Amino acid sequence: MEADIKKLLKEALEDQKEIFGDLLFTGSIAANQLSGSSDIKVTEKLGMEIGSELFKEDFQEAKSIEELHALIKDCQKCPLGKTRNKFVNGVGNPNAHAMLIGEAPGADEDAQGEPFVGRAGKLLNDILKAIDLKREDVYIANILKCRPPGNRDPQPLEMETCIPYLHKQIELINPKIILCLGRVAANGLLNKKLSLGDLRNNVYEFNKIKVLVTYHPAALLRNPGWKRGCWEDVKKFKKLYDELLTN
Repeated sequence: MEADIKKLLKEALEDQKEIFGDLLFTGSIAANQLSGSSDIKVTEKLGMEIGSELFKEDFQEAKSIEELHALIKDCQKCPLGKTRNKFVNGVGNPNAHAMLIGEAPGADEDAQGEPFVGRAGKLLNDILKAIDLKREDVYIANILKCRPPGNRDPQPLEMETCIPYLHKQIELINPKIILCLGRVAANGLLNKKLSLGDLRNNVYEFNKIKVLVTYHPAALLRNPGWKRGCWEDVKKFKKLYDELLTN
């Protein structure tokens, strides 16, 4: 019942915002109208006086990865929802100490509903094996949960719309370290605009979680000469991973 009331009130306020803009007329409007006063109180931003909880989306209340998936799997917030085959949430250990983050599902992922499958997924498995980790040891997700047509790069609005889901995944997993796979994923998570070369040379933090960056497996398939650089990156990742686990 409470959820229904919140939904109705939210819809009414959004309708009001569409008409009047960002200023929200408060409950004092009725009294002012009755008294003939033109001194109508307004808030600067929609929802300021009624509390941010009213506008908190249901998925933010999820207590587990499974519950989160159930709440977001039918998302239609951007046009990719209409063109996808399957919503690609994430896969792996929900209690993992490490997360791997890519940019978006490809054709294989869109068909199977799982991130990093096909040739790129097999190569990722091999990379993990080389540093004594398995797919089941980590949690794997993408910035976008739906495949962009033609495997193009995610567009800014798509990333802005979808990345709150990833942020919630990170909150629920609470890893000690994150490895971003590719420039787009790293810049999206870290809110930067850097080259892959610059990104690979540093250790970053996201909400106090260590973040490293390496090549996307699909890029390694196209350019095998980059595998040496990737190997150096993942060795650094594993060294920091082991140090964080022992501290």
